[in-house]
Amino acid sequence: DTSGVLVVAKNDQAHRSLSDQFKEHTIKRVYLALVFGSPKADKGRIESAIGRHPVDRKRMSGLARRGKQAVTHWQAIRRYPGLTLMRLKLETGRTHQIRVHLTEAGHPLAGDPVYGGGGRLTNIRDPQLIALIKGLGRQALHAKTLGFIHPRTNEYMEFDTELPADMARIIEYLESQVLGV
Repeated sequence: DTSGVLVVAKNDQAHRSLSDQFKEHTIKRVYLALVFGSPKADKGRIESAIGRHPVDRKRMSGLARRGKQAVTHWQAIRRYPGLTLMRLKLETGRTHQIRVHLTEAGHPLAGDPVYGGGGRLTNIRDPQLIALIKGLGRQALHAKTLGFIHPRTNEYMEFDTELPADMARIIEYLESQVLGV
């Protein structure tokens, strides 16, 4: 349920090369997210071990007994009433890493049904904004940039994509409310 750029290997050699780059944490991954609340700082780093949740096996958690180290760098790009647009850069790539880190930091992704982003709608008083968030039908997370070394040519390649219409509509609405338009 995350929009944006992804990479697919077309053969075994490409798969091995890309897997090695992921394992060595050399692939550039930048995400944009709309989160509930407003972090106190403008930027930061979240580091914790992530593994299977001790009770809910469908979720990942920083409370796992045997987790793997995960690092997410974040920056608040724009703060709105009730929501913040964040830029996230992954140093590692664990399953649900962004969702777990932001939820455990007290700022779940808007619209995230698994990690509590749906329950925070009670803190939003604007019915139109609530409808836009519910209309997402997914978490407000977008893989904006992906960079890696091409498996065959060894050339660095970087791909970037704009926000999808559903997230862009929410931001446009929030901007109109801030500007009073």
